Formats: sequence, C-alpha cells, structure tokens
Amino acid sequence: MQIAKNTIVTITYQLSNQTGEVLENTDDGKEGVSYLHGGYDGIFPTAEEALEGKSVGDKIDVTMEPEYAFGEYEADLVRVEPRHLFPAEIEVGMQFEGAAEGTDEFMLYTVTELTEDTVVVDGNHPLAGQTLEFRCTVLEVRAATADEIAHGHAHGEHGHSH
Repeated sequence: MQIAKNTIVTITYQLSNQTGEVLENTDDGKEGVSYLHGGYDGIFPTAEEALEGKSVGDKIDVTMEPEYAFGEYEADLVRVEPRHLFPAEIEVGMQFEGAAEGTDEFMLYTVTELTEDTVVVDGNHPLAGQTLEFRCTVLEVRAATADEIAHGHAHGEHGHSH
C-alpha cells in the first residue's frame, strides 16, 4: 500500500541539526511512531509531502529550513519578568504557560536566565531558527479507520489511545 491521504503511517525517524547532532530519534529501529497522513499536522508538512506515495521500506531524507520546522527565532518572544512573580524554587529550563504580550493567547515559555530580581523567559521553541535534517524509514502503511479520520490522529499501538 502506498502512503496517501487518510492512511496511517508508522515510521522510525531521526531529527538532527546541521552539525549532525541527533536531537530526537526513535528507539533503535524496532519501534516507530504513527501518524494520520493527509494534512492533519501529525508530522512536519515538508516530511509529509516527501512521504506521499512511498511504501513500506522506503526512506526519505529531508532538509527543513526554520520556516518549515519550528519557525524563525523571534527576539520579541523573550521577556524579562520580575522574580517575585515566579515560585521560589524556579530553575533554568523550567517551563510556564503565559499570555503572549498584548494578547489573550497563551503560549509556553522556558526559563533561560535567572538573577536575584528577574527571570528571563523565552517563548520560542528550543529549535526555532535552526535548519534540521529529518530522516525516516516507513515501517507500515494501512488505511485509517473512520474514528481515526474523525479524531484527526492515529489510534492503536504506536498512535494515540482514547
């Protein structure tokens, strides 16, 4: 079966930066992750496009510029906040949900720096601004069930369970 809209695709993958550092990968090729193919935001759109028409055993290698991965780095998403607004046990790397400045839209902020009086938080994804290399191998392709299509994601062994 070929990968097409409304198929469940199981892949193993590796995500690396431009220096070759592996940022994320599936366990030693024995297990994979599943997603619903066809514009359901289960995988990077550039990778999904490259996987269209592929079959079990096929491999792809896609270089993704920041705009097609985690976006460009936006300096205005970095905020300096008063320390007293945060818990006493705050540490660099902790994450907090907060409203983006001037909006009611909530986003995830990561603590990047601490001083006695301030906390610097960054709303950018940690991989924002980076060109990434996505390599994967197709392990399985099957037709999606009506429930998976209705819910917009894979169910079962390597997908989401309800």
